[in-house]
Amino acid sequence: MYAIIMTGGKQYRVEKGLNVVVEKLEAEAGKEVVLDQVLMISDGDKAMVGRPTVEGATVVAKVVRQKRLPKVLVFKKKAKNGYKKMQGHRQYVTELEIVDIKG
Repeated sequence: MYAIIMTGGKQYRVEKGLNVVVEKLEAEAGKEVVLDQVLMISDGDKAMVGRPTVEGATVVAKVVRQKRLPKVLVFKKKAKNGYKKMQGHRQYVTELEIVDIKG
């Protein structure tokens, strides 16, 4: 059984027991979160597709940890003008362990 969920503007295919890294959620490590934007649930040969979400379906996940991704460098330069600019960015993310899919 798997589900397609949406969180942080992105879609993820999740199964029970799977660890998923998603955009930062406001929850502490060890707490459970309920993701209610379930777009699809598939159980073998049966599939429920939502319009846009499946009614009454939820995915329960446990927050494993909050972390930051490696630094991404952004470099801008304009030729013949002497313009250079370098910036770095580290994105905050949340690692989730999928506990249950209800639907």
